[in-house]
Amino acid sequence: MRLRQKDIDLERRQLTIRAGKGNKDRVTMIPESLKKPISDRILSCRKLHGEDRANNAEGVAMPNALARKMPNTSKSWEWLWLFPQDHPSKDPDSGTLRRHHVDTTVYGEAIKRAAQKINANKRITSHVLRHSFATHLLESGTDIRSIQQLLGHADLRTTEIYTHVAQGQNGCGVMSPLDIHPLITKNSNS
Repeated sequence: MRLRQKDIDLERRQLTIRAGKGNKDRVTMIPESLKKPISDRILSCRKLHGEDRANNAEGVAMPNALARKMPNTSKSWEWLWLFPQDHPSKDPDSGTLRRHHVDTTVYGEAIKRAAQKINANKRITSHVLRHSFATHLLESGTDIRSIQQLLGHADLRTTEIYTHVAQGQNGCGVMSPLDIHPLITKNSNS
């Protein structure tokens, strides 16, 4: 919920997650199928940002000492949240009335509603989605080092855990070159 406009690169289809698990920054992918919805979200944020600037509203909360070092940066577009609240609220640290990001419980509730909608027979959380992401990448043949980087694991052994749960033709999602080479598959289908 704390994604900012500056963390989104639709051209490269990259998303930078700041202070994620283990307080680490990491870069992950934006699926092609989400480019349009994210672009639409950015446009609605642009409108909201314009309204805030027209109303001379306070800017967003800034991390660490940036508010002191660069006082006007909090009002700049790139620092606005991707998921801002629809109304300003009181900053618990400074007492300033400003626009915050949507509360993280909203995200958790949305996951819960989606799980109920599809009649999932398992508990689904953000962390479960993270594990599913890694497992599906492995099953589709993504190399383990790339998955390690996407998940931000310092130690490859942490990422290797997914090899035990990945399913596929041989348990790790790797297809034989005989099954995927275009000349071979073309000849076998004729």
